[in-house]
Order: sequence, then structure tokens, then C-alpha cells
Amino acid sequence: MESRASCQAKAPRLFARSQLGASVAVFAALITAVAPTPGAQANTTAYRQAPCPTPGRARPTVVLVHGAWADTSSWSGTVSALQRAGYAVRAVANPLRGLTGDAQTVRDFLDTIPGTVVLVGHSYGGSVITNAAAGDPDVKALVYVDAAAPDVGETTEQLSGSGSALGADPGTLYDRVPYPGAPEKAADLYLKREVFVRSFASDLPRDTADRLWASQRAASTAAFTTPSKAAAWRTIPSWYFIATGDRIIVPASQQAMAKRANAKITTFAGGSHLTLFSHPEAVTRVIEDAICSVR
Repeated sequence: MESRASCQAKAPRLFARSQLGASVAVFAALITAVAPTPGAQANTTAYRQAPCPTPGRARPTVVLVHGAWADTSSWSGTVSALQRAGYAVRAVANPLRGLTGDAQTVRDFLDTIPGTVVLVGHSYGGSVITNAAAGDPDVKALVYVDAAAPDVGETTEQLSGSGSALGADPGTLYDRVPYPGAPEKAADLYLKREVFVRSFASDLPRDTADRLWASQRAASTAAFTTPSKAAAWRTIPSWYFIATGDRIIVPASQQAMAKRANAKITTFAGGSHLTLFSHPEAVTRVIEDAICSVR
């Protein structure tokens, strides 16, 4: 199913030398400083101001999973929007250490949530929810926000797609830092300043992007090289938010993943890989569609 734009029919090649992620820390402190992307105003129409009716049933809880180089505050705008509309919402800390362990951390968190869940992942967080939701009968919907949705055996680093900024030489993309207890050959990665500003946060004002770059949280290379053990989108209804300005996971790659998941697709004109930060209400509307599907 698709809304607002037609899919590109040709699936992209998968690139082994690319890495996903969305990076942000202290988003909450900066959210008021973000200027809307010119030309994208039509996509930010108001979301519903009250919860959709669910007669005789408890409403689902929305659980949000951030991507690489980010923390739970990357969802601050979305949390505020969902709470204003009357929905229950939680954002869970993603360890960013390896796909299998990160997914288990999220699964353990889900076990503490009573009732049904709408599970949302941004960027690398999409790979995490793809694994964490597998076999969990309480997860009724998956929402991918500029995210990866791997199949079994695929790694996150394969899914950025042709033309991604992450297809360049890793030495020009990342600052690599060792960390205690790292698996063999693994290290923490930080995005270099110009990559972050020009490709990662390309729809944000320069001063805002600079502050987000300076406060980024590292992600282990193991997060991107671990093969997916599950593909929850095969059995759980899925939604996909795709920003056409994403230079990290290119729209064609996202379209291909969304189509094979039979997801309901919303294409946002403009934005960047951080559209959840620059246009949280547009993202909230897609999450709300998923909430209202739960019966």
C-alpha cells in the first residue's frame, strides 16, 4: 500500500561498505531551533488531536527505538506530539553494541509493557525492531522511519543503497575509537563533522547540526555487521516513512524494503535522515495511522 508518492520500481543494489545510523544527543534542548524544510510544508498538516476510538479495548503503547549516534531524546518531538494527542508512549535506550544484543534489550523492555504495542524504529533502530518483535504476540504494528528493515541474514550495513553518502571510503566518514570489551576488530564510530552536517542533518540549520554533531553518541561497528536473525515484518503489519531528502539510507533502498514488507508507505517531500527531528509531526501522523489500525 502506498500514499503520497509512487514507489520506484527498481530495487537498489545492496552495499556492504555502508553503515546506517542517525545520530543525535540532547535533541530536546534543540528542538525549538529547527527550521522547517522549504517545500515540505504540505507534509506537516496537523495530526489528530485525540486518540482514535478503540471501543472495548485498551489503547496500544507506542515504543520508540532510536538509531545509531542518537539517544532517546531524538524522539522528543514525536513523544510530545503523541502525548498531546493522548497516546501512551515510551522511548527505549538502544545500546548500539550489536544487533542481536540490542534487539534482546528492546525485547526485554517490551516484556515490561502491559497490553499491545506499536513498535517504531528509526534508521538502525529499524533493524533492531525487526528482530525484537519476532514472535512477540503483543506487537501489533511496526513503523519504520527512514530505517533499515533487513531480511534474515542481511546486515544493516548492506542496506544504505546506491548513492548513499555512506558508500565513501570509511576513513573519510568516521572517527574510529577502541572501547573495552569490544569484539574482535570492532570499534566505536563517530561521524566526521562535514558528513554529519552535509549528509546526515542536511535539512537542519548549520548551527543546530554542528551542536548535534558535537553531542553524538558512538555506535559499534558490530551493530552494523551482525546478520539479522529474524524478519518480523513478514508477519506483523508494517508502515514506512520515507524522506526523499535522505542521503544516508537512500529513498530507493527504503522503497524496496518497504515493498517487500508489504508496508503502507508515506513519502515525505524533502527532509533528511533526521526528519524525525526536523518534522516530528509528519512522523507522528504515520505512527498514528499504525495505532489506529490496532483492533
